[in-house]
Amino acid sequence: MSRLKIALLQIAPTGTLEGNLQKGMDACKAAKEKGADIALFPEMWSNGYNIYNREVKEWQAEAIPAEDVFVKSFAKLAKELNMAIGITFLEKFENAPRNTVVLFDRFGNEKFIYAKVHTCDFDVERNLTPGEEFFVTSLDTAQGEIKVGSMICYDREFPESARILMLKGAELILVPNACPMEINRLAQLRGRAYENMVAIATCNYPATVPDCNGGSSVFDGVVYLPELSGSRDTCILQAGGEEGIYVAELDVDQLRRYRESEVHGNAYRRPHKYGLLVDDKVTAPFIREGGRR
Repeated sequence: MSRLKIALLQIAPTGTLEGNLQKGMDACKAAKEKGADIALFPEMWSNGYNIYNREVKEWQAEAIPAEDVFVKSFAKLAKELNMAIGITFLEKFENAPRNTVVLFDRFGNEKFIYAKVHTCDFDVERNLTPGEEFFVTSLDTAQGEIKVGSMICYDREFPESARILMLKGAELILVPNACPMEINRLAQLRGRAYENMVAIATCNYPATVPDCNGGSSVFDGVVYLPELSGSRDTCILQAGGEEGIYVAELDVDQLRRYRESEVHGNAYRRPHKYGLLVDDKVTAPFIREGGRR
């Protein structure tokens, strides 16, 4: 497989759904000009993750269905550009909206629709409906097929998110994001890539957006190579705070060779010892008001 080009669209929202649609489409076209095989948006692009310091009903009213023209426009564009697109939006859903990403392949087909499982229930996201499942799909790109899954922002802080995606076969995890990507959050991503032997691509908003700082990144998950005496830096892209389209080249063949021989991932796990991980009981000091299971 040739090197897979992943474009992280680290762009600022316009303030309107129509403006975000046009700016998002322009960004995808620019990503294609850079040779991208996959383009990924930051979290909840449809309204720019504008849910803080507002009335809940006000931002909930901005939710759109998955069949909305905003979403379907990116399916059409993916086909026109022959490029996969991961578009994010506030999804209209039953009693309360969901925080959602849809992955369209280069033919415009929907490969999965994933809603954020770990909503930030300690804050305003308690007014969202959490997702119920993680998905992995075989994505046909111009460089060949690759198995792709997704998690969204706060999902990254739970090792189980990346772990279940790895167990479902993911080679690449796409992570829309909307928060400061400081050293410890970047370390989480590095750790998730290392322990699961997966590539992780994260797209954040630029520093001009409140409570964001850019820092979009790609970790390729390959820690050791035969020709090196020690470990290598798995970060193959680290954006600054500026708005822009950042493209990383992922050596998928190298990742696959590494996964066939190294000791991490699912090679030596002992899942029969991990029963406590799926116990719903919460004990001190972790009891929190409003926590959901």
